[in-house]
Amino acid sequence: MLKSARKSVLPVDTHGYEFCGPPGAFAAIFVLPVVCYLAAFLCNDVSGCPVPSILHPQSLTLAKLKNEAGWPQDGLQGLASFRVTGYVLAYYLSSLVLQAALPGLVVQGVQLRSGGRLEYKFNAFSSAVTLLLIAAAGTYLQGPEFALWTFIWDNYVQLITVNLGIAFALATFVYCRSFSIKAGNKHKRELAAGGHSGNIIYDFFIGRELNPRITVPVLGTIDIKAFCELRPGMLGWILLDLAFVVHQYKLYGFVSDSIILITLFQSLYVFDALWMEPAILSTMDITTDGFGFMLAFGDLVWLPFIYSLQARYLAVYPVQLGLVGIAGVLAVQGFGYWIFRSSNNEKNRFRTNPDDPRIAHLHFMKTKSGIKLLTSGWWGFSRHPNYLGDWIMAWSYCLPTAIAGYVVRHGDTIDGQGFVSRGLVKQQVLQGEAKGWGMLITYFYIFYFTVLLIHREMRDEEACKRKYGDDWEEYKKKCFQEMN
Repeated sequence: MLKSARKSVLPVDTHGYEFCGPPGAFAAIFVLPVVCYLAAFLCNDVSGCPVPSILHPQSLTLAKLKNEAGWPQDGLQGLASFRVTGYVLAYYLSSLVLQAALPGLVVQGVQLRSGGRLEYKFNAFSSAVTLLLIAAAGTYLQGPEFALWTFIWDNYVQLITVNLGIAFALATFVYCRSFSIKAGNKHKRELAAGGHSGNIIYDFFIGRELNPRITVPVLGTIDIKAFCELRPGMLGWILLDLAFVVHQYKLYGFVSDSIILITLFQSLYVFDALWMEPAILSTMDITTDGFGFMLAFGDLVWLPFIYSLQARYLAVYPVQLGLVGIAGVLAVQGFGYWIFRSSNNEKNRFRTNPDDPRIAHLHFMKTKSGIKLLTSGWWGFSRHPNYLGDWIMAWSYCLPTAIAGYVVRHGDTIDGQGFVSRGLVKQQVLQGEAKGWGMLITYFYIFYFTVLLIHREMRDEEACKRKYGDDWEEYKKKCFQEMN
């Protein structure tokens, strides 16, 4: 592309680095995938959660750690599998086929900087229900031995590897392809404001192209970012949870109230997002961020495998909450969901139909650009009430694991304590000296999510300053709190 042509496709509202610039991007690209593997190996059904050697660093050796972590006998090669790769690609293909084949709501996206709007077809909810009905039918016919659930548990690490590979492949593809964007192109392709710094590592991470799309015969036009946002990873999260529920039943012959609650809560969260799929069009992910490794990895790897850690823990060490515990966790979830959903509904109704009687009484201020900002209701009380509700709900995912931690005993070391698995090969799971230490795994989500929401609020703040200028300072004076 000629230098003059390249300048003509660059956004005029460019801004500086985020995520600590290139060093932060480099760390995220290479450290976060390692975190996923560490969570898988250091909390397992082989030796414990965390593995016993971690609690005795003075006697820690690499050979002992590999044995306790269940490291593959064939080394790094054991982290991947052609068979698992084939099944995962089939899963992605089924999601694409359902997106194309099932009827859906066709919606126009927000106004693009270069003019015009993109068209989106939304049917993620019906697509997910279709796949889950297939899984339900298989479970009805074959019970807990249904191949899907066994496959997920037995190939958990390989599933991480395959999805990580897909994330890297997608990020590389859209990065390289973004250099073909030309000014005034008929496909309305454009660069993201923050994705063309000129630093390869940073741009690869943050994403250069705003809405990368491809056209595939039979499947039609695929918006890569919108597809990844709510389809393979979100449904994958629930499939992982369900596989862990089934594994607990296969081990002990019962399903604990704690794992039922977590699976129900997280299913509610996912299906709420799928049902409200058009709402993603006003999110920062769609309107502002380019599609790069950050979103590809976050949607396809981090979300399903990190967000399901609590259910994976409970699959091995069941926790019975009892009526009082159930009531407490339900109260936390219900309170958070009420704030989350009611505040999001208020915002969406105001944006789509300000005359809706449910929000017509709300006050607002009009910016110089003509955009209206709510100054009463949820959004007058807090600039991010949905973040607050989301954060409260996050506690209900972790609390059912209680004071976490367990060790696994095999063979002659088994006594009458803890939980003893069924079958010919028995194992005993009890808390022992690991009690409390497992919280580093099961409560990791809360610590991570807190940092995420604070950082997201900071990004929102900077984006709104650029967008609204002095109006944003005036708006802040009308709102009481910043609640992340």
